[in-house]
Amino acid sequence: MSTTNKTIVVINSTGRQAASLARVASAVGYTVRAQLRTKNGGIVAQELEDLPNVTLVEGSLEDKDLVAGLFKGAQLAFINTISWGDEVAIGKSLADAAKKAGIQHYIYSSMPDHSIYGKGWPGLPLWSAKFTVENYVRQIGLPATFVYAGIYNNNFTSLPYPLFCMELKKNGSFEWKAPFHPDIPLPWLDAEHDVGPAVLQILKDGPRTWAGHRIALAFEMLSPRAVCAAFSRALSRPVKYVRGPVAIKVAIPNGYREQLSGIDVLFGQHNAPYFGPDLEAPAEAIALWEGFRGIEEYAREVFPVEEAANGLTWMGL
Repeated sequence: MSTTNKTIVVINSTGRQAASLARVASAVGYTVRAQLRTKNGGIVAQELEDLPNVTLVEGSLEDKDLVAGLFKGAQLAFINTISWGDEVAIGKSLADAAKKAGIQHYIYSSMPDHSIYGKGWPGLPLWSAKFTVENYVRQIGLPATFVYAGIYNNNFTSLPYPLFCMELKKNGSFEWKAPFHPDIPLPWLDAEHDVGPAVLQILKDGPRTWAGHRIALAFEMLSPRAVCAAFSRALSRPVKYVRGPVAIKVAIPNGYREQLSGIDVLFGQHNAPYFGPDLEAPAEAIALWEGFRGIEEYAREVFPVEEAANGLTWMGL
């Protein structure tokens, strides 16, 4: 039986951030209205459908009728849009619908636009779209809080995907090659484990505490060398960091290619702070949720499981 009469609308519910919140909110008795593009064949979609208090809403966020009905009767919302269609137009449409429905607390997963700081930094296209939507949410007066997600621990894989490939070498060691400065700390987040509890605490505290605030949702600040050291301890094998441009070895969408080119410049040439100069981590995130999973624990307990799920077998060598 539900222990609260509040309904949370969760957008892009099969994504790592939103699914984490849906699981936690369902477990403590919230009613969860979980939007997803399609549930066909999706493991996470099936998991969410089986949870108590969760109703799936299937359909595109470009469908104006679907968006218009998403927030009716709900009190809370968590929004993490992705680049299906025009993300700015979708973000504004969601905000308008939430405003019309009287949503009491709107949590928007945003990111910075580094171009606004006057330092010659480029704005990353996928991030600046989110920042544009954030500004719109502020302009229309929604009671909103903006979470800025750190780098997902779960991005790492030994498959040849760009930016976070832990390349397995013939001698059994790993090598991570990326444009980040080897000794400048970066923000890290185990999205599946920690977004849900942290965002739920923000919702419990409410807009009186958090309206208008930006929160860096990252629980560790670790340099690339420190990350590799953590992986090495966890996996009991050498892990080396090499600084270099993003290597693209597989087909990727054009929009993501532009994002990666911007990362090469923003972090590879300018050594810009990840969230920009105004937002610091991890004190605020830890104050919200102390039970986070750090990257060493992730590398030891989760990374090998995810690798096995991807058909990789190095764990037994």
